[in-house]
Amino acid sequence: MTNTAYPQSYYAASANPAPARPALHGEVETDVCVIGAGYTGLSSALFLLESGFKVTVLEAAKVGFGASGRNGGQIVNSYSRDIDVIERTVGPQQAQLMGRMAFEGGRIIRERVAQYQIQCDLKDGGVFAAITGKQMSHLESQKKLWERYGHTQLELMDQRRIREVVACDQYIGGMLDMSGGHIHPLNLALGEAAAVESLGGVIYEQSAAIRIDRGANPVVYTEHGKVRAKFIIVAGNAYLGNLVPELAAKSMPCGTQVITTEPLSEELASTLLPQDYCVEDCNYLLDYYRLSGDKRLIFGGGVVYGARDPANIEAIIRPKMLKAFPQLKDVKIDYAWTGNFLLTLSRLPQVGRLGDNIYYSQGCSGHGVTYTHLAGKVLAEALRGQAERFDAFAGLPHYPFPGGQLLRTPLTALGAWYYTLRDKLGF
Repeated sequence: MTNTAYPQSYYAASANPAPARPALHGEVETDVCVIGAGYTGLSSALFLLESGFKVTVLEAAKVGFGASGRNGGQIVNSYSRDIDVIERTVGPQQAQLMGRMAFEGGRIIRERVAQYQIQCDLKDGGVFAAITGKQMSHLESQKKLWERYGHTQLELMDQRRIREVVACDQYIGGMLDMSGGHIHPLNLALGEAAAVESLGGVIYEQSAAIRIDRGANPVVYTEHGKVRAKFIIVAGNAYLGNLVPELAAKSMPCGTQVITTEPLSEELASTLLPQDYCVEDCNYLLDYYRLSGDKRLIFGGGVVYGARDPANIEAIIRPKMLKAFPQLKDVKIDYAWTGNFLLTLSRLPQVGRLGDNIYYSQGCSGHGVTYTHLAGKVLAEALRGQAERFDAFAGLPHYPFPGGQLLRTPLTALGAWYYTLRDKLGF
């Protein structure tokens, strides 16, 4: 039996109260069985319930146990590969649709927070920080690209201006996106779960899906029960395991590490990030950080391919934090944890349907907070028979990792090493 308690993270320690949800025992019937109570599953469930579907959610551990409750908490627009890559891959018509959707996830989060009064420390403003001239010129192009798709809340920042919002002398400039921002990610998931239940949805925790009978009347089995449904949504992402073998071949779980300091004085916190924006740099393996609601610095970065848990997370991340903020050298680290996200070879999400009634979305490739909320809406639309936006995602080409599951980790790590070297050398 896998350990299904929350990992010892700052988010788990500061989570809002939530009810204990029972495991599934016996048989239930529903319109839609959602596998996974992370953002993709909860967003899908909410949109479906609002459309009148009866929804049952199966969660192997607890609500928000995976990436949804462990991530950096940053609302970052677009996808892990930007719209210009999509334009080159799929052509103008599909790219138009995907481009219009690239900024929708953040809006959905804000609508949910307002509508269901979710307490998750929502703050506006996200900074992309450039370390090299090449990264700065990329941000200039990105601003033009995003504005072409109607996204206007952007400001390019020179070195003087970025110093006003980030007390770090590594950056030569950056871009501020006021429709970006940050949240307490686990409290967002818990609030969405409460919203699901307020609309009559049922969530079973400690109820891992262990087998799916496919066909006209699909059945999902757990250890002590089963769910008969008209439709199934598979939303397990990096924690799905081998439940659906066709999905495992084209994706790879990867770990990212996060540390959280002790609470900082108001004075120190306001000198680091005076406007309380979140920040990510523009490196291939990027660092990201922000202040929590109680003025701790949450700092993350690094990728462990194949999702092994590193022995000493603080030893990996603390030097990165001190490089950005040497003034924190005497500050204590209260929490350090890792969480998995799901990487695809193209770095674009995988969306599709198996047979007539099993839908899935996975592989946010580190860009999941906003995309998963959009995915829930797109999946719900497809179940209602409006498939245009679903088809735009489903039409993206995807490939298995070269060398299969045995070689995907070392080959991907090698590629990442190459890009990290390029970042260091300023190419």
